[in-house]
Amino acid sequence: MSKRLTLKIHGLVHGVGYRYSSQSMAKKKGYIGYVTNLDDGTVELVAEGKERSLKQFVNWCYNGVGPAIVHKIDQSWSEATGEFSDFVIKS
Repeated sequence: MSKRLTLKIHGLVHGVGYRYSSQSMAKKKGYIGYVTNLDDGTVELVAEGKERSLKQFVNWCYNGVGPAIVHKIDQSWSEATGEFSDFVIKS
């Protein structure tokens, strides 16, 4: 069953390749959605895919991007909407 996972990632996540690395991993895993920098210094990531796989992706988001330092990730789960066709970086 497909789920939608919305993450707000807090820490040193701007200017360290976080969006590009997370996009690469999301595409590798077959997720659809987006990632974007927010004005408050956080990163918002929305991904749709299989729930079990998305739960593993949250763990990757904490440690997967070399120079990033993630302090906290807020998670929100809902049903997938299917509105996306790819995983993109929003400016």
